[in-house]
Amino acid sequence: MNVKIKQVDGITLLGKADSSVWIPMDGPADFGGSDSGVRPIELLLIGLGGCTSMDVISMLKKMRQSVTNFEVDITAERGEEHPKVFTEIHVHYTIHGSGIDKAKVERAIELSETKYCGVSAILRETAKITSDYEIIE
Repeated sequence: MNVKIKQVDGITLLGKADSSVWIPMDGPADFGGSDSGVRPIELLLIGLGGCTSMDVISMLKKMRQSVTNFEVDITAERGEEHPKVFTEIHVHYTIHGSGIDKAKVERAIELSETKYCGVSAILRETAKITSDYEIIE
């Protein structure tokens, strides 16, 4: 994987990886930014949400579950001291669909968290990651 970061102005940056999609990053005004992009630390949680979502959606499809909509909400706590790493992360999955099997949802989430999601594996080094889910018919 290759990543490129370009300065736009001050600490306003653009970043892209092999997918060639530029992502704006920035900081708050009191840190020299202009609040015109996501914080790099936020990208880690967005990455976690995307990684586990892709895993779970894919597995539920293979398990022949009729998912019509899927959402993940993540909350996190960070340490007080620099580098202020994540210490606690909670992932809440909302699965919409008809006749969704709870056991299959639980298995898909477990596999994502323990085997497939590389972002989760990295973040587990500093944070306790918990999750729950709800199914909406």
